[in-house]
Amino acid sequence: MNNELKLVKVGLGLVVLGLLFGIVMGMTFGINEDIFKNYITEGIAANPTVHDAKSPDKIWRYAQRAHFHATGIAAFALGLVFLVMFSDLKPKMKTVSSIFLGLSSFYSLAWLTMYILAPSLGRGAAHSHIVTETFASIGMGGLLLGCFLVLGNVFLGVFRNEALSSSAGMCTKEKQPNLI
Repeated sequence: MNNELKLVKVGLGLVVLGLLFGIVMGMTFGINEDIFKNYITEGIAANPTVHDAKSPDKIWRYAQRAHFHATGIAAFALGLVFLVMFSDLKPKMKTVSSIFLGLSSFYSLAWLTMYILAPSLGRGAAHSHIVTETFASIGMGGLLLGCFLVLGNVFLGVFRNEALSSSAGMCTKEKQPNLI
């Protein structure tokens, strides 16, 4: 298993960082939620022309979504990385798919970026900002590509490590009795 763990180490590290980010955000909410809310209030007061009455609640929700998505997507991706580790994917494909799955942690950074930018730029501008869109694209692109590789392997047998498949096939044939 040590060799298998080496193959997914980078992706696993990215997923764990995403999970830790979500946990730290949640702990920060519990310790002092007012840090986040004061940041929003001060930003809206400095830039009132780009905000409406819904802005404080919506921007606070962006911070919450960064936390929710970080922990939720990371937990989901963690399970998929373990599935990759124990799959019969080719070694290189294990590394590639685990890295894609690890990149899914960037999605929560899109929400964090919206939270950081919205008080000064407004919600619409923060949502369509290049940094926000980049994080969202990397995160969702990585998650989708990683999922396609894992599901393609599990259900369609693509990118199988032929050395493992053929040796597993030999073992099964040797154990079967000759009925003819």
